[in-house]
Parts: sequence; C-alpha cells; structure tokens
Amino acid sequence: SNMGMLSLQLSCLCGSAPCLLCGCCPSAKNSTISRLLFTFFLFLGTLVSVIMIIPGVEKELHKLPGFCEGSGSVLGVQTHVNCGSFLGHKAVYRMGFAMAAFFFLFAVIMVCVRSSKDPRAAVQNGFWFFKFLVLVGITVGAFYIPDGAFTSVWFYFGVVGSFLFILIELILLIDFAHSWNQRWLHNVSESNAKGWYAALCIITFIFYATSIAAIVLLYIYYTKPEGCTEGKVLISINLILCLIVSAVSILPKIQDAQPHSGLLQASLITLYTVYVTWSALANVPIQTCNPTLLVRNSTSSAMATQPLTTWWDAPSIVGLIIFILCTVFISVRSSDHPQVNKLMLTEESVAGAGGEAAAAESGLHRAYDNEQDGVSYNYTFFHLCLLLAALYIMMSLTNWYRPDESLQVLTSPWTAVWVKICSSWAGLLLYLWTLVAPLVLPDRDFS
Repeated sequence: SNMGMLSLQLSCLCGSAPCLLCGCCPSAKNSTISRLLFTFFLFLGTLVSVIMIIPGVEKELHKLPGFCEGSGSVLGVQTHVNCGSFLGHKAVYRMGFAMAAFFFLFAVIMVCVRSSKDPRAAVQNGFWFFKFLVLVGITVGAFYIPDGAFTSVWFYFGVVGSFLFILIELILLIDFAHSWNQRWLHNVSESNAKGWYAALCIITFIFYATSIAAIVLLYIYYTKPEGCTEGKVLISINLILCLIVSAVSILPKIQDAQPHSGLLQASLITLYTVYVTWSALANVPIQTCNPTLLVRNSTSSAMATQPLTTWWDAPSIVGLIIFILCTVFISVRSSDHPQVNKLMLTEESVAGAGGEAAAAESGLHRAYDNEQDGVSYNYTFFHLCLLLAALYIMMSLTNWYRPDESLQVLTSPWTAVWVKICSSWAGLLLYLWTLVAPLVLPDRDFS
C-alpha cells in the first residue's frame, strides 16, 4: 500500500493541474489552477531574489565560481575587480534571466494552442514536477553565465520589459475598476439602495483626495524652490494629464457611448499615475532633489559600514505589493470588459459554463477541465505577461540601478526616470483610448 501511495503521489506531481488541488478547491477551473501554479513559480523566484539581495547572503555569493573573477577580463588580461558592492545585483539579474528564459520557453512551446485537446496543452496544465526541475536547471545554468557584457546588456532588456509590464498593470487596473464600477451600479439598480451609490462616490473621493495629497507631498519632498526643474515639470505634466483624463471620463458624449465609464476608473488611474511618478522621481540621480537616493560607492570607507543593498525604500515596497496583486489578478481574472479582453487576448470560452453546471450537480469538490472546446486565455500571451513580470521585479529589486563596471559604483541612470514617466504617459493615453474608441469608431461593435 505504501508503494501505491507513492505512485499516486508521483502521478499527481507529474499529472495534470486539477489532480494537485482537487482536494482543496471547490470546483476550480483547470485553467485558473494552471495559471496560479505558474504564478507561484514566479513568486518562488522573486523570494529567492529577495533572499540573495540581503546583505549577509550577498557576502556568501563571493564563493560562487566565476561570479567575481573574470568580470573584467579584456583581451586575456585578468583584472581582479572588487565586485562586492553589487554581487546581490548580479545574482538578482541571473535569477531574473532564469525566470524570463523559463517563461519564454513556455511562450514558444504554447504558440497557437486552441483547446485542451491539443497535446501541448497537457504540457501547460500538467507535469509540474518536471517544470520545477526545468526552472531549477535553468537557474543553475544562469549562475554560470560569465560576467562581462551580460549585466549591462540585460539591464536594457529589463528596462523594456518593465516598461511593458507597467502598461499591463495599468490595463489590469482599468479592467478591475470597470468590473468594480459595474458590479456596484448593478447592485444599485437591483436593490434600489442608494448606499452602493454613496459608497462609490466616497471611494472615488478618497482616491482623488489621496492623489492630491500625494502630489503635494511630491512637490514638497522631491523638488526644491530653486533648481530641480525636471521634477517640477514631470509632476506638473502628470497632474495636468490626470485632470484631462478625469474630465474626459465624465463628458456627456462619452457617458452616452459608455454608460459604465465613470470617475471611479479615472480616480484609480490617477492614483496609479501618481504612484508611477513617485517611483520615477525616486530614481532621479541628483542628490539634492531626491531624498530616497542611495549613494553606493565601494571606494569610500564611510559608506562601507552601511549595509550594501537596500531596495526596501517606500516606492519599491509599494511596487512589490502592486506587482503581487497584479500577477495574481492575471491568473484569476475573467473579464467582462470587451476592449480590455481585446488588449489582453482573453476570450472566455463558452465551454466553461457547462463544466460548472456538471460539477455543481455531482456535488463533488473537484477541479475540472473547462477548456475542452477552446482555451479560456491565450497561453503564449499569459507566459509573456509573466516574463515581463519577472523582468519588472528584477528591475524593482535592484532599484533600476546600473552597475558601472569601470567605476565600481551603482548608478541610478536617467533611463529609469524616463522609462517610468513615459510608461505613465502611454498608460494615460491607453486609458483615454478606451474612453474615446466607441466615438472614434462608431461602426465597430464595442458591446
């Protein structure tokens, strides 16, 4: 019987996703469980990255082969570089590379899978134990990547990935606010209770009040009366853009075309834009304008006493929380916002409803396959989202600082500031587009 138990456990580890969780989930969808398990892999990698950047662990990384030697070998001349100040950074970059490679591999394998009858869908929804081994293998391999151009090149990959992920976060935010607004307005129309309406107004007011307070604080902390022109200009531009977006969202024409668009979405987008602005200002490399700037220089002895890596400044922690919520939301969402569905490539399959009914009738607490007739989300796109998430968290944990090989310092480049600011502008434009699309393209059906 022991052997039987063992073989059962093994078949579960190598089997499909529902088998892993059939005991604990009341009739969960196969697709959701698969997505959650992939997200769990991403969080596992993030946890390892966080551990590696803790100062005590950073010192231990010296013992890894090829991690510090050869980082400056040019034309066969071995220069012994003291890379103590950013070993944690290099480790996080390697971990980020491993996770990105893992999700990229699956994105390529899953191109054009149409339903769970496709043999490749079994790879998406099963074999979890082997996937874990693959991830571990890629990670170990990544730590053997010779230093040199890797860190500086991978920095730019991280920048592009993070830019796209900030946009994805914003799309998900629009989606979330939309569903929230719709649900509460639906409650108003059903029970005719004005309480839900009042709650919507109060929450919208809170979001706007928080945004205004935050903008005032940004002006106080991140700008000085003289100088700091960039900071002042960036905050002002984003303030004006947020006002425009909020005004557009309550125009009568827009309200006619989209009765569900309202100030709740606009207030949430405003709050998010303020957060992105704050996170950008925290990367401004001018010491006087930026109270959160870390000056790390391995040559100065005064700095050497401080712990080397601190990523847990306030913007990073808020970013980490938003990142966790967003990646979980990517895994469990099934949206009713048609434009967001077009953007995020999710089409809910009709097959899901039948499966739910069957599961409810039999009364069994089992996970079931809701993708017999068609996939409920685009597999490749989902993996690309997680790939971008892995790059984003890699950049967040390293504070977007770029190790400057020649000077032995970690510098916060202007690149980071501009990428974040541009992504907030692109996001606001995207939101504006979801508002005006039904007016601009009247012949297309957005319902």
